[in-house]
Amino acid sequence: MLKVALGLMSGVALGAAVPALAHGQEITNDLARCGADAKGAAVLVDVRGFAAATGKVRVQSYPATKAAWLTKGEWLHRIDIAVKPEHGSMRFCVPVPHPGKYGIAVRHDRDGNGKTDISRDGGGFSNNPSISIFNLGKPGVEKASFYAGPGVTKITIDLKYM
Repeated sequence: MLKVALGLMSGVALGAAVPALAHGQEITNDLARCGADAKGAAVLVDVRGFAAATGKVRVQSYPATKAAWLTKGEWLHRIDIAVKPEHGSMRFCVPVPHPGKYGIAVRHDRDGNGKTDISRDGGGFSNNPSISIFNLGKPGVEKASFYAGPGVTKITIDLKYM
């Protein structure tokens, strides 16, 4: 009985030490989360190469697992805002639950209609893997994943248009 109780207690302690990943939280683009006084893990994402200063841009973070990567409803955080590039780029701060492996996907919906138009809209991923019409612009998680450390991790994503 004592062994069972100790086993349950260690399981509870272990569960408390590893926070669960919350899915599907829409957030604002609060750059202060990545500032000098930032607390916790976050990713500062510079998105470059906007083909037009129109429409909306969506930035989504995912756990770097095959099951979650680019799967509907499995994203961690989403930022959806109007495109207002300064010198062709925009900056985003995306918090992550804890240090670990993640992937970031960006979509530029040039006309802001909420639908992906492969001939007009652009996109990009962490690590800037090559994309093509043959994989419908969706690289595998092994090509897009990166390690986010305990503080602010900086990455750059170059948008690509078909």
